[in-house]
Amino acid sequence: MADKEDWKTRDDEGDEGGEEDDVVDGAGYKTVKDAVLFAIDVSPSMLSPPPSSAAKKTKEDAPVAAALKCAYHLMQQRIISNPNDVMGILLFGTEESTFQEVEGHSRDGLEYPHCYLLTDLDVPAASDVKRLRSMVEDMDEAQKILVPSSEPVSMANVLFCANQIFANKAGNFTSRRLFIVTDNDDPHSQEKALRSAAAVRAKDLYDLGVIIELFPISKSEQEFERSKFYDDLIYRMSPTDPDAPAPISAATKASSSGDGITLLNSLLSSISSKAVARRALFANLPLEITPGLKISVKGYIVFKRQLPARSCYVWLGGEQAQIAKGTTTQVAEGTARVVEKGEIKKAYKFGGEQVAFTPEEITSLRYFGDPVIRIIGFKPMEMLPIWASTKQATYLYPSEEDYIGSTRVFSALQQKLLRDNKMGLAWFIARRNAAPVIAAIIPGAEKLGEQGEQVMPPGLWLVPLPYADDIRQDPDTMLVRAPDSLVDMMRTVIQQLQLPKAQYDPERYPNPGTSPSSA
Repeated sequence: MADKEDWKTRDDEGDEGGEEDDVVDGAGYKTVKDAVLFAIDVSPSMLSPPPSSAAKKTKEDAPVAAALKCAYHLMQQRIISNPNDVMGILLFGTEESTFQEVEGHSRDGLEYPHCYLLTDLDVPAASDVKRLRSMVEDMDEAQKILVPSSEPVSMANVLFCANQIFANKAGNFTSRRLFIVTDNDDPHSQEKALRSAAAVRAKDLYDLGVIIELFPISKSEQEFERSKFYDDLIYRMSPTDPDAPAPISAATKASSSGDGITLLNSLLSSISSKAVARRALFANLPLEITPGLKISVKGYIVFKRQLPARSCYVWLGGEQAQIAKGTTTQVAEGTARVVEKGEIKKAYKFGGEQVAFTPEEITSLRYFGDPVIRIIGFKPMEMLPIWASTKQATYLYPSEEDYIGSTRVFSALQQKLLRDNKMGLAWFIARRNAAPVIAAIIPGAEKLGEQGEQVMPPGLWLVPLPYADDIRQDPDTMLVRAPDSLVDMMRTVIQQLQLPKAQYDPERYPNPGTSPSSA
């Protein structure tokens, strides 16, 4: 067993930071900076629009145009929701070749043929957004750049170019991802040397901590086959979190009816589902099945509300707008004297009097043990009412860092609970100084898509259960029923609302609260 205690937070190192950690929610969710680089294939097939259609109001978009629009939409969303994240666009297969230039010279003297860096990997500037918008709105202007090369591009050079971009522009980022959009499932079918070189470059990216996400586009007459080439490039696990599940993306099909909007929506949905980086809520937390039998697990927040992030405050009272820097000072009431940190004591009111406690006494009062998930029993799933789910669930996945063999034991526990339709009851302390909760451990089965891709990996869900004082009485309300005429009118509206496969997938719909129009 390793001596690491990765479930500790920065507050554990101090003497006062963890005192507000009594609620287990997303407050301890560590936000990291994310770097996304689009690599879009510019080939004759990617530039060809879909077949014409007689349908009205049909907008025919070529796959390259749809990919650029997806990148533009994602850039707009990130400016509002994640202003510190960086994003770039790399076109490969172009006749013209450009890379970052410093004083008129290519960086490090390296040249990457048929690679055009449209937008450098950086926080999107106003000029980048305007340039991309002009290309999206006027594809005739973009045709000056989107000229396919007469000779095939080497994927090894594309991946090496991406490697240099990530190393120089996002070297210290925790999350780095490369989005490849292409319809060519076998770029080097007859050249084994180029295939091997591309596999080596992909391994270099993986060692650097870059996740390669493939967004394949299937042609109307041919399906995209990953096994021909890209299975050797795409790693199923995350380099920064090897134990985390990494489902793959299904191939986006080009519409045979000429409906370019269908291609745009499908590609945008696939990219939106991967837009948010996977981040752990806690890592290497002990899961105690019985006394003396422990395994190590990691917890993930699968659903988390995205809010517009305020990067700074701007003061507009002077002649020029300036970034405001906030400071906090505590003063005595009445005298306005600055109160030093050592003069402040914490107290609770008992019997009308203030009883002061030292920091050590408060820490001892709040200490219920080290962070742990301790199973205290098992119950049938029928005993868990629907109203008991009052807080968000945490997805658990095994980790081999602290306890070797955790994956095998975790899998046996998950399969046993799933087979017997039972749940576990656990004593759960997420982090030091957090209030303990009673939680239900619910098994989750693996879910596959239509093409056999993994939509949801198997695992366990940790659902905090409410205490008696968390349950409230239903308010007294008067039941108001709508007249039959309104019900009949609303029935027509509801019948027009159709979701794909009659299921709502929140990963495929952007939050309007983080869109530029509502920010």
